[in-house]
Amino acid sequence: MRTTFMANENNIERKWLVVDAEGQTLGRLASEVAAILRGKHKPTYTPHADTGDHVIIVNAEKIELTGNKLNDKMYYRHSNHPGGLKQRNANEMRTKYPEQMLELTVKGMLPKGSLGRKMGKKLHVFRGPDHNHQAQKPEAYQLRG
Repeated sequence: MRTTFMANENNIERKWLVVDAEGQTLGRLASEVAAILRGKHKPTYTPHADTGDHVIIVNAEKIELTGNKLNDKMYYRHSNHPGGLKQRNANEMRTKYPEQMLELTVKGMLPKGSLGRKMGKKLHVFRGPDHNHQAQKPEAYQLRG
């Protein structure tokens, strides 16, 4: 009798992938990176296990947004004090905090809870073309589309 394969921490092989964000659209890049972090690109995908790979995103400041999103899209955070709502538009986020903008977008597409937080730790975003993970021998990943 054959049994269904179930991935766990002992039989998962993780790779390191480099994705270049230059000229990519924010949402399309983020959805594909989220699928890689979950492990959906592998035949050993198991929904209740973290089977994904590590993803390094470079050139985060060169990400594209379509339409009027640079001026209209807002990012909010709150200090949990009365009147503590802070807001920034996407243009300000892209120029000053591009790493945070990409992290927020990708992590919003991951599952909520401890499994999603574990997957989010495998995301590494860098502003320019250089990163500090050469020791892991990352492979270049070509995005679809």
